[in-house]
Amino acid sequence: MKIVVIGGTGLIGSKTVAILRQGGHEVVAASPKSGVNTITGEGLTEAMTGTKVVIDLANSPSFEDKAVLEFFETSGRNLLTAEAAANVRHHVALSIVATDRTDNGYFRAKVAQEKLIETSSIPYTIVRATQFMEFLGGIADSSVDGNKVRLPPILFQPIASDDVAAMVADVALAPPRGGIVEIAGPERAPFNEVIARYLKAVGDAREVVSDPEAGYWGGRVSENSLVPLGEARLGRIGLDEWLRRSKAAA
Repeated sequence: MKIVVIGGTGLIGSKTVAILRQGGHEVVAASPKSGVNTITGEGLTEAMTGTKVVIDLANSPSFEDKAVLEFFETSGRNLLTAEAAANVRHHVALSIVATDRTDNGYFRAKVAQEKLIETSSIPYTIVRATQFMEFLGGIADSSVDGNKVRLPPILFQPIASDDVAAMVADVALAPPRGGIVEIAGPERAPFNEVIARYLKAVGDAREVVSDPEAGYWGGRVSENSLVPLGEARLGRIGLDEWLRRSKAAA
């Protein structure tokens, strides 16, 4: 079966492509570098020829509110139009848990992307993931105040990219759900505790504090803003295991 992975050379994309190829599928790792551009439309018609499943893992190069919204709307429209013309049978998109419950520009752009998918003619499954463990360092850096890391008092359930890729590949090979599948890491804990464990493991001495006035990427959040509210598929790799693997690979 031919599967096109948009963003197939990125963090999740490269892992997903490898899993699917190991399963014997014909997989196209599509990106602007390979001549497939969902913004300009370049190469989309050719890439879709004979394709049964498309996995959209593309991400905006800019996180500025207007730019990220334009990216996901333009990319989504171009991709879904090309899929409809090629009679693609399953569109899989990676999104974010609580994207419709958290107020920041990136999350609003992902909501717009989801709406395009839901109103298209293509059978689909949207995979909403919690935050990736690979981004814990960036989260800490974005929340620095002097020598402290200030985080809102909320729950956190990060997931390893290896688990994300495995679940995305599994969903892609299953029948379309016509809805949302949520995935998360195996451990749920206070946000500050998770980040503190990460910083200690990497030898970062900054103090992590829980601050009710702190936001998350510029948005206000409540206790359950970043975790699944209902049923979710849980990954197998906990934070300690991920840290061990990361150190071994360094």
